[in-house]
Amino acid sequence: MKYQYVTTLPDLKTYLGDSWIVAFDFETSPLDAYRDVPMAALDPAMAQITGVSFSVAEGTAVYVPLRHRQGNNADPDEIVSFLANLMANRHITKIAHNLSFEAKFLYHLGIVVQPPCYDTIAAAQMTLKNNTMFRTLADSGLKTLVPQLYDVEMPTFEEVTGGRSFDELDSQVEETVRYACADSDYALRLYHTFNGWFDRYLPKHRFIVEQIESPTAVYCGLMKHNGLPVDQALMLIKQAEAEQTLARIRAEIAFIIGDVNIGSNAGTLAFKRYLYSDLGLPVLKTTARYQEAADEETMILLAEYCREKRPELMPLFELIQEYRKWGKLKSTYIEGYRKHISPATGRIHPDLFPLGTETGRFAARRPNLQNMPRPDGDVSGIRNFIQALEGKRLLSLDFSQIELRVGAFYCRDEKMLETYCSGGDIHAQTTGVIYHIPYEQAKDKNAEHYKERRTIAKNCNFGTFYGLFPRGLQRTLRFKAGLDTSLEECERIINNLKAGYPRLTAWQEETKEQARFRKYTEAWLGRRRYLPGIASDDWDKRSFAERCALNTPIQGTAADILKLALPRLLAGLHTRPWLKPLLQIHDELVFEVSEEKVPEAARFVKTCMEAQPFEDFDVPIVAEASVGVRFGEMEEYECKV
Repeated sequence: MKYQYVTTLPDLKTYLGDSWIVAFDFETSPLDAYRDVPMAALDPAMAQITGVSFSVAEGTAVYVPLRHRQGNNADPDEIVSFLANLMANRHITKIAHNLSFEAKFLYHLGIVVQPPCYDTIAAAQMTLKNNTMFRTLADSGLKTLVPQLYDVEMPTFEEVTGGRSFDELDSQVEETVRYACADSDYALRLYHTFNGWFDRYLPKHRFIVEQIESPTAVYCGLMKHNGLPVDQALMLIKQAEAEQTLARIRAEIAFIIGDVNIGSNAGTLAFKRYLYSDLGLPVLKTTARYQEAADEETMILLAEYCREKRPELMPLFELIQEYRKWGKLKSTYIEGYRKHISPATGRIHPDLFPLGTETGRFAARRPNLQNMPRPDGDVSGIRNFIQALEGKRLLSLDFSQIELRVGAFYCRDEKMLETYCSGGDIHAQTTGVIYHIPYEQAKDKNAEHYKERRTIAKNCNFGTFYGLFPRGLQRTLRFKAGLDTSLEECERIINNLKAGYPRLTAWQEETKEQARFRKYTEAWLGRRRYLPGIASDDWDKRSFAERCALNTPIQGTAADILKLALPRLLAGLHTRPWLKPLLQIHDELVFEVSEEKVPEAARFVKTCMEAQPFEDFDVPIVAEASVGVRFGEMEEYECKV
């Protein structure tokens, strides 16, 4: 390998030459105040860039040390200025393995990486590891890929540093230079390897990596850096309230059932034994291992059974449901959020994974903010934990019914398309279709049965594209909407819906047939998902695969539409330092913005989100804005573009 270290900008520029493809990698070390904090080197609020390596030709790289405590260093300010120009250059492809990591450290310096860029960890996840399975994030680390693809073992960080921070290594020692340079060298090799694979097997995935997933990785780095401002005082108040409430409910339950151990969520073996053996209640649901279930749905089913057959037990089930609600509030949302508050920023910086699902939708952990209650279901005020700082506002832009719009685009049903293209109300349209009433009556809020009919129409709209069966609709209406609808009524509703939207059923059958032939399904831009179970003799496996065949094109295309807005946002963020991306949740982007900049920010984000995502898409996209100090108290914001 031709690896070397350089400490002057002219020497660095000599190596880079006029290359239009540059791989780079950062080595980072904790600041002195955070040397004892685990993983501090990965957090730009607690660490700084120790050095940066570059590679423009396979087998070669240079390492530019910036802050080593031994050996020579380059001028950090000079190199950072060079990086700012490099990352803004729209003629150079910037490559990194786990680009979001480098992006957040650059953003900490005021630098927003601009496309073209390339995240080789995203590319890895878009390539197959066998005939039908794509690599997961766990399969995509550099230390995993390099031995597999190049038969080279890379030394671990611990082996090189011996437990020290990277800035404690001598910058001029061969092992230091080799370790730093190898990361950028192999990132460049992966770029060529994966693109060769894409060009041969899945060309559309190369487009997705280059145009969608790599800019998304940058945007994720920005969100990770900014984190979520939280009201810790409110969390402590809610924690005390939860503990007091749980103690009271436990005492009331014990008064009814005695000393049976119910644990933290009323799901213990002792409690299940009490329900099914001592009380003799029927087993209405089982676990995957065919054991008696005790989850939320089971408790609702048992409560319904007792309401009719054992009314004397209703107080117990009401207490259990209340106990579970407060238990989840305490463990998942209060303690679960508080333990991830950064000691350096006082904010929560969740891990966000743009390829966390097979449809291309985001996932999150530490904590999982994707499972945050929706605004209309946040009875405990979880969203109010997120609070803008003084002089700031939270700004949210949420796609309106994006999956339904994508569904209309796919199935080409005239009624659906006409409703969206004319700015109509699709839920009112569906209400009219289901109940055979005029559109004007269906959208009249004062009409008889308006609320119940609209609730049913909403659940039908969100479910029937994915092949919802009458029993599935019945369960959805019962557990999500609290409506007790007969199986016959659900069957009639679905039949009316299919008759009213004739192209919907035709599209579903065509899509399933195509998936059966291909053994995979795709979103519009080519994001692929293999379905080996679609030809199975096992009805459960085949039915699941058929549902995936229907939901992947819609959810995958909706995910791509959101992600396609992110490069447009990146292009404007470097001139809008007052606009801070905070979070992606469902079909929503959340920002923190200076109060006086709200109008400008809302217009800019709305313009980016509502732009036509790709040439074929002919259904209007609507992004609805809301503003507030607390995330749970956002108010609609009228924004004209």
